[in-house]
Amino acid sequence: MRFSIFYEHQLPQPWDADSEHRLLKEAIEQVRLADRLGYDTVWEVEHHFLEEYSHSSASDVFLAACSQITKDIRLGFGILPLPPGYQHPARVAETAATLDLVSDGRVELGTGETSSGAELAGFGVDRDTKRAQWAEALEVVARMMVEQPFAGIDGRYVSMPPRNVIPKPLQKPHPPLWVACSRRETIRLAAEKGIGALSFSFVEPEEAKVWVDEYYDIIASDRCVPAGFAVNANVAVALPMMVHADEAEAIERGIDGAHFFGYALAHYYVFGEHQPGRTSVWQEFLERREDVGFARSIITADQAPLGVKVLQQGLGSLRGAIGTPDQLRELVRRYEDAGVDELIFVLQTGKTEHQHIMEALELFAADVMPEFAARRDEHEAAKRERLGNAPLRALERRAPPQTVEPGYSFGPGESGEPEAGAAATAAPPHAGGPGRARVALASLRRAAETRGEQALQAFVKRSGDRRLEKTIGSRAGLKAVFAGMERQFVPERAAGFTGDIQYDLRAADGAIRSWTVSVDGDAAKARTGPSPDPKLKITMSLSDFVRLAGRDLDPVKALLTGRLDLAGDFAVAARLGEMFGQPSAF
Repeated sequence: MRFSIFYEHQLPQPWDADSEHRLLKEAIEQVRLADRLGYDTVWEVEHHFLEEYSHSSASDVFLAACSQITKDIRLGFGILPLPPGYQHPARVAETAATLDLVSDGRVELGTGETSSGAELAGFGVDRDTKRAQWAEALEVVARMMVEQPFAGIDGRYVSMPPRNVIPKPLQKPHPPLWVACSRRETIRLAAEKGIGALSFSFVEPEEAKVWVDEYYDIIASDRCVPAGFAVNANVAVALPMMVHADEAEAIERGIDGAHFFGYALAHYYVFGEHQPGRTSVWQEFLERREDVGFARSIITADQAPLGVKVLQQGLGSLRGAIGTPDQLRELVRRYEDAGVDELIFVLQTGKTEHQHIMEALELFAADVMPEFAARRDEHEAAKRERLGNAPLRALERRAPPQTVEPGYSFGPGESGEPEAGAAATAAPPHAGGPGRARVALASLRRAAETRGEQALQAFVKRSGDRRLEKTIGSRAGLKAVFAGMERQFVPERAAGFTGDIQYDLRAADGAIRSWTVSVDGDAAKARTGPSPDPKLKITMSLSDFVRLAGRDLDPVKALLTGRLDLAGDFAVAARLGEMFGQPSAF
């Protein structure tokens, strides 16, 4: 098993004039120590506009600085957002290759799509298509690092003529590719594309085993068609970490930072209302932590085996790898038994002190790491035996690098022309040729497909509760909404589920309007009235249901704030978005 460290560069308020300078300099010192102690990778995220949660908007600069004061530790982009609104795929390929060269081939290229409204809206990235944008950009980036010259692309989101994207990386064919995963669906997607899975969902070891087994089964199957030109079969799991010989001291040093990490993440991705430059996430965390799953009172020193997530007396909390060396050793063994390849420790969280981070890195390296490092070769040998020649077979299913038509050239007078509308922001086309036409047609096709849904979303956003209830909340309106659910049902996303999902919708006058969606594995059918035996019951106001259907209300936010109640099979609730063709789920 490999052990790595991860940075968001968290900086809770209040700040002083030197806060960010001190933050980065201390992080570089921590990376220098981790390199000397034998940690495997430093993973650095790239986020934008997420005050207090992540002041890491230039991961390439930070990793380049680390490359010059370290010798062995690998340098992981964890992750670079790939939808072209964030940055052109050519810039991603150039950045990764340059860092690979100056670091003597130590880059790990983690990728993702991101899902915070702050970033998506800030860069004009469409939420509904961001995964498709990531997938297209990922393959383009891989080609750019291999093809010499890059043969060009006329895609749905990226359009670029042939160019030689330089420099090329030192690692051949390119650095290992990864994707950030917060749900099991993305773990499957990683396996299907033959890339590493970076899990940031703080999953328990026993649950991780289910994910790992499915991941490697897919890697070994015909479903694996690599996005790149090499298969990177690895599963990494991130955990908050703090270790000390005294358990109570480990908790005192690390738990508030770990909880702030989780709370700030939820603030930007789930329930927060943020005023840029005004909101204090740290102050809100102190006031609300117990109400949203980060109870401090139930984390106690009892020498018990570590549970990554804790539930006690109706309160939820996060523990992670915070405890003594013996407790961490037992937890790591469980992840090792689950087949996890790498644990990524999140130490720089909240207001955790620099000196405590340094001491924890040293203690873990001295007391815990050696046992697992000694079994690393054994772990890798077992993985090779498990996969056999599956990676080679997978690469045979992948299209080879493309080549440029003989005689292609460009002159000094060529330029790209601006494209009106969405096509210009999604994929700036090059001048002339069929590429512009295909991009324009794709834009028109997407507009036609989503026109009705966009009209609903626009109506919901500008309407009050009373208007929503009288229009879309009418019997005819609800019939149309549930008919849309029937059409959008994706059988393969149901994971074998059959049964009834009951919606109890509370009108302003207190009356309950019940609808039932029956799923039989191949289709979904909606009807009015309750179910005699619902597998899942969802209760909420009629206006909130309309806002949910119009994507003006986040389901997790509604659940955490008491606007939505669930009863029954929570696993079904977690898959609802996927089952009915939505971009996100509970």
